[in-house]
Amino acid sequence: MFNNRLCTRRQAIRLGVTAVSGLGLAIGAKKIYSRQEIQSSDYQQKRTAQDFAVDSQTPLKIRAASKGLIYGAAGNYPALSSDANFKSRFVQECGILVPENELKWYALRPTESSFDFSKGDWLAKFARDNGMLFRGHNLVWNQFMPEWFWKTVNKQNAEKYLTEHITTVAKHYAGQVHSWDVVNEVIDPKHGKPYGLANSPWLDFLGPEYIELAFRATAESDPNALLVFNEAGLKYDTSEHEARRTSVLKLLEHLKSKGTPIHAFGTESHILAHETPFNAKKLRTFLSDLASLGLKILITELDVIDQKLPADIKVRDIAVASHYHDYLSVVLEEKAVMAVLTWGLSDRYTWISQFSPRSDEAPVRPLPFDSDLQPKLAWNALAKAFDNAPKR
Repeated sequence: MFNNRLCTRRQAIRLGVTAVSGLGLAIGAKKIYSRQEIQSSDYQQKRTAQDFAVDSQTPLKIRAASKGLIYGAAGNYPALSSDANFKSRFVQECGILVPENELKWYALRPTESSFDFSKGDWLAKFARDNGMLFRGHNLVWNQFMPEWFWKTVNKQNAEKYLTEHITTVAKHYAGQVHSWDVVNEVIDPKHGKPYGLANSPWLDFLGPEYIELAFRATAESDPNALLVFNEAGLKYDTSEHEARRTSVLKLLEHLKSKGTPIHAFGTESHILAHETPFNAKKLRTFLSDLASLGLKILITELDVIDQKLPADIKVRDIAVASHYHDYLSVVLEEKAVMAVLTWGLSDRYTWISQFSPRSDEAPVRPLPFDSDLQPKLAWNALAKAFDNAPKR
């Protein structure tokens, strides 16, 4: 069981992950569709399955690679080690594997003095054996921490534990990792901390400098990996997300001015399909501002949450595909974007089933492949977005 201080992904969505327009991305548009509108014929007629037609079944990783992009997904040891059909589909479609949980603190450090790399090592070998890149997610976060952390770590020893963890883990995987999410979800301006930082034990114990410390320790331990600052709640036309974007840019400018080895920025992309506060121009400007800092950009943790869409599968699938296509059509205009990473590949294995289930208990359908591992309109939407993307 996790400590009650932890924030579940459902809570994270409630607190920070608002929505992106899946339909009609007029610049400056800000429209919230009610459930009644979603169920109306007008809404349903905005898109049809034919809108997502593609000319082949070429895998997503190949379509992306043709434009200089990397496509991949989060996967976990239980699914990939036991489900041969899923494993085959994953290898077919993905050019990079993101461990869903296996490299988080709670999974790696059962005690303060021991590390368990067994499942992470299995995934790293699986990626290597199948010609995939391998990501590291993540080294520093204030969630999914082991129970012993809260009892042991304090202001006097926090730097020791932080640098020890990063050094041990990054050195263990040195040469095997394409990119590390060095820090994860560290911004929340509502907390009133310097640089808009979120409350966390690391901030309490070490101050804002913990972020620079983490990046420098990672760079020393794995000098060939791409070092990523991964953050949520940045995409939409709300005052909260505007404040987050401003805080992120100011913090990154500060860190880069000090020579902090930050190479890329990951923008999390959990999309709520039943709401649409979106401004394409603001998002493009934000991505351009990131690129101007010399950063590559990764679209991370992408999925479309259909929790409040109508039960009708045809309606849901068209709406979900629309969100994928329209969001990617905007972000892929920015040539600094180098990767698109869905948070899972098949509805058979998605965190949304547990953390954002539907009230009618119908199976959720947030990912490119359904629970039978068959491609959905969401797959077509990603394929079409890659096909239409400018070449890097």
